[in-house]
Amino acid sequence: MTSSEQTTNIGARQGDLACFEVNGNVLAIDVLQIREIVRWREVTLLPQAPALIEGVIDMRERVIPVVDLGRALGGAAIERTARARIVVLEVDGLVLGLRVGAAIDVLSLETQTVEPPPQLAMQAGYDAIRAVVRRPGASPVLVLSLDHLLENIYRSALPAPAVGSAA
Repeated sequence: MTSSEQTTNIGARQGDLACFEVNGNVLAIDVLQIREIVRWREVTLLPQAPALIEGVIDMRERVIPVVDLGRALGGAAIERTARARIVVLEVDGLVLGLRVGAAIDVLSLETQTVEPPPQLAMQAGYDAIRAVVRRPGASPVLVLSLDHLLENIYRSALPAPAVGSAA
């Protein structure tokens, strides 16, 4: 598939993206995967949970694991400010919360504004972002790959390999 075919295929889907601030970047998630967005609340630590799961919250008679999106993407933890939010998602039947710096906006997609991530990044194995939304006069919005995020969470549960062990 050529780059122009990828652009057409990604951009052909109309919809809305919810935009969030994460450590100075604007990231987006398809609104169809979002159950709700709530103000930050303290989490209850979950002993021996995967490293990226900060804990759980009790919400609407359901216990929901919470992941700090900044840490999950390899950056700094999200600061706990008045603007911080938890985005409650449902992905393939899993419900989880993502801590973000702030909820910013909802974008309606237009076919000419959505592109695949840069080819060099994709060839280097970068798969945290599934698309880039270009906006005239503003910074691009990066559309988060929830598959990549879940993979990082699952990997964080694996034991660290032994360093310097001799056979």
